[in-house]
Amino acid sequence: MTSKKKTTSKKQDTWAKSMPAAQFNFMREILAAPSPIGLEGAMSYGVIKPFFDKIKPKTWSVHQFKGNAGIVLDTHPGDDKRTSVMLVGHADKIRLQVRSIGTDGKIWVNCDSFLPCTLIGHEVKLFSQHPDKPGTYRIVNGGTIEAMGAIHFSAPAQRTGEKGIKPEMLFLELQMHGENCKERVEKLGIRAGDPIILDRPIRKGFTKDTFYGAYLDNGLGCFMVAELARLLAKKPLKNIRVLHTIATHEEIGRFGATAIAGELKPDVLIGADVNHDYDAAPGLGAKRMNTLTMGKGFSLTNGSITSSFINSIIEKASRKAGIPYQIDFAGRDTGTDAMAASLAGIDSAATSIGFPIRNMHTISETGHTFDVLAAIHGMEATLREMDKMNRGKGLTRSDLQNEHPRLDEAGKA
Repeated sequence: MTSKKKTTSKKQDTWAKSMPAAQFNFMREILAAPSPIGLEGAMSYGVIKPFFDKIKPKTWSVHQFKGNAGIVLDTHPGDDKRTSVMLVGHADKIRLQVRSIGTDGKIWVNCDSFLPCTLIGHEVKLFSQHPDKPGTYRIVNGGTIEAMGAIHFSAPAQRTGEKGIKPEMLFLELQMHGENCKERVEKLGIRAGDPIILDRPIRKGFTKDTFYGAYLDNGLGCFMVAELARLLAKKPLKNIRVLHTIATHEEIGRFGATAIAGELKPDVLIGADVNHDYDAAPGLGAKRMNTLTMGKGFSLTNGSITSSFINSIIEKASRKAGIPYQIDFAGRDTGTDAMAASLAGIDSAATSIGFPIRNMHTISETGHTFDVLAAIHGMEATLREMDKMNRGKGLTRSDLQNEHPRLDEAGKA
């Protein structure tokens, strides 16, 4: 949806144009950080915390945590009287893990949340601890994920496509040969549970303003949170406390954001994550999915635990600024960190925004910079609108408590 009212604001010019090269390179740096589930520090501490430290005003501070590598840039640390809004991206990436090592040097792996058939032949990075220095990690390059080897060894049903690849067939090929292959692999420090991630940094696509590569899920959410912090740091809000959150462990249950929400207890929680381009997804016609496509703005979720009041503020602010958005829906679960407050048992008004992408959980996830920029500036417009509410006093907890829609007061269409 877009506003019928045309605007010539600089803000619209910013999100309507192609993403500048420097900003795209920062997005690539975030997405390229090796941060598999449980080992997210490369993104949160290696890339985003230095960025936060660079752009934040002196009065802002960064929260750190004991049980996870998540971080939160807080605009009003310790000020619990202000209405707080937490925006959450998650740094963790789905990964493969070492299951066992064969006598021939094959490293058998699990495939976590990947479809096995999407992994074959792709280059990966394996991270293992130094065998003599626990806690010191090393990287193993040069391997690919395989399952059947040559077509000559496959069953007839696999050749025709009637039979697929099972997870237990997957292994990491390190080209080992000769004697004592297993022992040589073990001497590298490789052991069960070691993470393996896909090796393909994003690059610009063939079509203008598109890009593709691994791990848009969910470096894009973290990039959005970081860029939003940069915009707010230039002109801080007067009334609203913003908690720019980089969470962990989302892919295995939203555990990082749940712990952070439980500790900081935000009044409003907005999860920022990738979404699906339903219009381009193959084989979805019979499922009658709603229209959602990349290149037409960020997505806003209705349903599940989402707050109609918060969604209405987002819609009004986006329309006023002329920023495009699309409506998605969810049933029981948003599938994002928007659920964190509910899972933590915290009373927060929550919703979920996203970026429609294609080929999620593959090495060729595909997105559009227009949607990412729309989300960044849409959230800035939303926060500034919240800051101006109540005649310049800002959104209050009383607003959140008393603005629940009353369908018994609905007028006739």
